Order: sequence, then C-alpha cells, then structure tokens
Amino acid sequence: MTGKNNPGAAGQRPRHVPVRTCIVCREKAGKRTLTRLVSTPDGVVIDPSGKLNGRGAYLCDQKQCWERAVNTDILAKALKTPLSADDRIRLKQAKFAS
Repeated sequence: MTGKNNPGAAGQRPRHVPVRTCIVCREKAGKRTLTRLVSTPDGVVIDPSGKLNGRGAYLCDQKQCWERAVNTDILAKALKTPLSADDRIRLKQAKFAS
C-alpha cells in the first residue's frame, strides 16, 4: 500500500535526543552528557540516573562551571533553594574527587 508510513523504511527519522543547558556557561548539550543536580529534602545531590524527584539543574563537566556554581548563588537560584555549607562541601568533594 502506498502512502502508509513504514517503520522499517530506510528514511526514518533519527531518535529524539533531549537537550539541556548548563546553568553556568549556558552551553547546550545532550541530557546524558551533562550532570544533573537535584534539590531533595536531604540537600542538593548529584543525580547520575537523571530520574530523581525534585527540581533539577544541569552542569557541564568544565571545572570552572562547577567552581562557579558551588561558590556563587547560581545553583541556589536555579534550584530555587538555598545551598548549605554542607551541600557546597559535598558537591566539591563529589565532583573534584573523580
């Protein structure tokens, strides 16, 4: 039959890749290439799965973006929650330990 879409056809569209933006440098990249940080009742945590409940923000892997996010209010504004000193220390240790 002509006119019907054939899912196995050679001209099928590429799979959609979600795009997210780093909150510091504003660089856009695929969701899986950026690191998601989530505001939880226990504080701000890194979400490697990208599926934790809560307000999230994305950071690229550049060291200067992480330093600026942790040392200024950029991350707090993006998550709409204040960052405690423990949150800042935990994020620094988690990212710079690797």
